[in-house]
Amino acid sequence: MIMAFPFRVHTLYWGAVNRFEQKLAEHNCFLQRSTLINLQLNVGRKCNQACQHCHVDAAPWRTEMLSTDTATRLQDWITKHKPAVVDITGGAPEISEHFQALVKTSRAAGARVIDRCNLTILWEKGFEWLPDFLAENEVEVIASLPCYQPENVSRQRGNGVFEKSITALQTLNALGYGTALPLHLVYNPVGPTLPPSQAELCAEYKAALHRDFGIVFNELFTVTNQPIARFAEDLRKQNKWNEYLEMLANHFNPAAVDGLMCRDTLSVGYQGELYDCDFNQMLDLQIANGKPLYLWDITPSDLPNQSIRTGDHCLACTAGNGSSCTGTIA
Repeated sequence: MIMAFPFRVHTLYWGAVNRFEQKLAEHNCFLQRSTLINLQLNVGRKCNQACQHCHVDAAPWRTEMLSTDTATRLQDWITKHKPAVVDITGGAPEISEHFQALVKTSRAAGARVIDRCNLTILWEKGFEWLPDFLAENEVEVIASLPCYQPENVSRQRGNGVFEKSITALQTLNALGYGTALPLHLVYNPVGPTLPPSQAELCAEYKAALHRDFGIVFNELFTVTNQPIARFAEDLRKQNKWNEYLEMLANHFNPAAVDGLMCRDTLSVGYQGELYDCDFNQMLDLQIANGKPLYLWDITPSDLPNQSIRTGDHCLACTAGNGSSCTGTIA
């Protein structure tokens, strides 16, 4: 593939055509960037959990985190260019010492702010401020809850996580989340399968969580597991790597291409480096044009009509009903 940003004179060839590109060609699909809507900031890899399905390989022992200098440059860019959405992720993004400043700066710039929260962080020592802070700043919470049954959550995220997550959701509900403030949940399949119908599963979640715990929320996003990081390692250990990729390829849905998040999302790493999506970030498939690019190297007007770096893992986003940071797309 060739990428030629208007502010660079160089181009860079990404190599042989992958299985995803082959599927695009078979179905006469064309993938390129549109107008930037979502600025997604990954502020670090440190997390209070080490989940089996985590595509970030986040864990308590990770040390890669956003620096003060980079945080300042990110805030300056947000203030100047005013993206519609600032989507803050990690790791556990709230662990970053710059989380509160990023939220406040983004809200002051008129952005809708999203916190991708693992819920259990609300009960870590030193984070007692977090629920009220999120509510006061009207931060949209997208929270991971891979199942409404405790045994399945324990398999993915560890013992005790389900109970802490339920208590966290009840706390957020008490602050108006799920009614006056947006609260969404995220489902990942436990194994190497496609998610079920998002609408049907959402109805099941809502019924079960309200019946058993009095919990309400807005939407459920079903997300296909990406064949990268820990999930990829698990696939290889089970000798299911090729089987999983083949399943994804066989369920390629051309109707999902136009809704792919990489078209209107820009993923920014904890050092300010740029990627087409968070999954590319974890594979170090950085946007570049002769040399690596950083957020402060570009403006939003540089992005439309630019090509997108892809790999076999992109098949996960176009399999079945499609998958993105906001769930089903087709």
